Amino acid sequence: MSHPSTTYRLGDLTVNRMGYGAMRLSGPRVFGPPADKAEALAVLRTAVESAVNHIDTSDFYGPHVTNQLIREALHPYRDDLVIATKVGARRGADASWLPAASPAELEQAVHDNLRNLALDVLDVVNLRVMIDPMQPAEGSIEQPLTVLAELQRKGLVRHIGLSNVTRAQVAEGRRICAIACVQNQYNLVHRADDALIDELARDGIAYVPFFPLGGFSPLQSATLSDVAARLQASPNQVALAWLLRRAPNMLLIPGTSSVDHLKENLAARALALPDDVLSALHGMTRQ
Repeated sequence: MSHPSTTYRLGDLTVNRMGYGAMRLSGPRVFGPPADKAEALAVLRTAVESAVNHIDTSDFYGPHVTNQLIREALHPYRDDLVIATKVGARRGADASWLPAASPAELEQAVHDNLRNLALDVLDVVNLRVMIDPMQPAEGSIEQPLTVLAELQRKGLVRHIGLSNVTRAQVAEGRRICAIACVQNQYNLVHRADDALIDELARDGIAYVPFFPLGGFSPLQSATLSDVAARLQASPNQVALAWLLRRAPNMLLIPGTSSVDHLKENLAARALALPDDVLSALHGMTRQ
């Protein structure tokens, strides 16, 4: 681990490594409208005012809710703002998460994202693989990824990424088209992708961990709490600072629906972690 740079490449775009994930701006279970729309809009505006220029979203958050909030809060967009979205899933009426990876569904999803974000071209589209909605599972991704590559050739998509994928699927994807980023679950205690992260770093490909703070099961650890108390920081700030130190290609997208929580997360950019703290944190893995 080395001192982190503040920026990294996402395809041919340069973004600040601390970004923002918009998922939590929608309602409970990532379904329906936010409880406080004014606060949701304020979160987005505060993020951009605080040097966040990488926002992660999807039209299946809500559905349509977060993209419409982003458009209302931030359009017309700053020239340096990169919006990354996802396709490959849809929401059932009961808020379930369902695969949506046929050619017609993927094309429709790209056009839905374009319309709801008021864009002519999507900066980054991640293919969310839904072989197992809860975790990466082996299986070919050639068919849906080929559809996205064709939409890229048509000029609707600038860069393509992969989400919820195995190492083998990343290798398969890279044979089909250029992959700008990989987005999988990763945090202090969930480290199945350690080898993949290092491999991508060697090749200059961004890694974007979702649930960097544990997601719906927040990180809880005596080690993390002790370190936070010593550094006079919050456990969340320590967890995010560790991720920034973990690898230079790590782009963070912690989500929140609170301006105060957003500011707390962003403060992790300036948190220094001494070597002995890094060692202690690196020893935290789920038993």
